[in-house]
Amino acid sequence: MSAGGWDDVLGQDRAVAQLRASVAAPVHAYLFVGPPGSGRRAAARAFAADLLAADSAGDDADRHRQLALAEHHPDLTVFVPEGASLREAEATEIIRAAVRAPVEGRRKVLVLCELHKVSTEAPKLLKTIEEPPPSTVFVILADDVPPELVTIASRAVRIDFHPVPEALVVDRLVAEGVAPAAAEDAARAASGDLDRARLLATDPELAERREAWRTVPDRLDGTGAAVMVAVDELRALIDRAQAPLTARHEREMEELAERVERYGQRGSGAAQLTAQHKREVRRARVDEVRLGLATLARRAADELAEARRPQEQLDRLAAIQAASEALVRNPNEALLLEDLLFRLSP
Repeated sequence: MSAGGWDDVLGQDRAVAQLRASVAAPVHAYLFVGPPGSGRRAAARAFAADLLAADSAGDDADRHRQLALAEHHPDLTVFVPEGASLREAEATEIIRAAVRAPVEGRRKVLVLCELHKVSTEAPKLLKTIEEPPPSTVFVILADDVPPELVTIASRAVRIDFHPVPEALVVDRLVAEGVAPAAAEDAARAASGDLDRARLLATDPELAERREAWRTVPDRLDGTGAAVMVAVDELRALIDRAQAPLTARHEREMEELAERVERYGQRGSGAAQLTAQHKREVRRARVDEVRLGLATLARRAADELAEARRPQEQLDRLAAIQAASEALVRNPNEALLLEDLLFRLSP
């Protein structure tokens, strides 16, 4: 069997081996636990591709695999919560999708992303995940297992994912034709996330954005006017950072049209791809803010070692950490940055 999408799952040999061994006789639910950027989503795609291609051969198996790897197979459904926690309507839709019959084969796969956000909807999902129809396989992705997810977790086979070593991402980018220096910068900025590293490796303004974030404290003078100017500059940089992602989205729409023409498909999948692209744009903006916060934190940590007044740097680090933690609640981007820069102002 071709490795397919497994090549994009870096540094998770044990998880990959366990999942590939499960394809012949899968259980009803798997829980992938690990930090963002550890390859969980890529592993979910590859696992779903193998599951959906398992009963086919030749060109037909290749068709199932390619559609699943692109997340456009009619028997693969990917759910991503829209807000800071899973909503009742989203839980209801997951249950409905779970009980629907497969479209093409004898099996369907439901990938539930960010289910650490399950919150109060866990009891509603429990029965369905615990005893889905025989045709349904759940693949649940979570950063960790909060108390609300413990019971669901106990009904699934847990697969642990670990942070991806930066060197593996650099090696992959170089193998794909990225210059070593650019690969190192992209890998460091992506914190092990191969998909994001690939995107940043095509971004000529990455170094400029990092420098803009690093020098933000130098442009603050204690006035609100300076804060507002700096926030506007940073948000403009975040806007411009979407260019490589926009280009990728355009390619993906073209590839979707080619797949529909080559393989055929119930429904074009354009609406689902558009919704996916909107989620990716939101995630990319959050990733850009995280990159900026990490850059600021690195500068504050470096200055702490030589600071005559270390409490100031400790206060800055605390403010940056608070902003990073607030990101999980989907805050207003401008307000988050304004609050942070006011706290960093002299």
